[in-house]
Amino acid sequence: MPVVLYTRRGCHLCEAAEDILAAAGLQVRLVDVDQDAGVATTYGLRIPVVEIDGQTVLEGRFDERQLAAVLARFKDRD
Repeated sequence: MPVVLYTRRGCHLCEAAEDILAAAGLQVRLVDVDQDAGVATTYGLRIPVVEIDGQTVLEGRFDERQLAAVLARFKDRD
């Protein structure tokens, strides 16, 4: 299950999102939105954005409970 976190340097919400994802034991690919103009246009004002299997599942501030609910939905699909 590929997990991507769209983020940028200095974003406290992004740092919190990264911590929550790591605590859940997920392997996450970090994408800095400021490194690509197209990505910045799509995600720049929405970060942090979590994508699982190519689907946007969380944006902005979220907590462990919300992540657990999302992960449960993906496990039910297997």
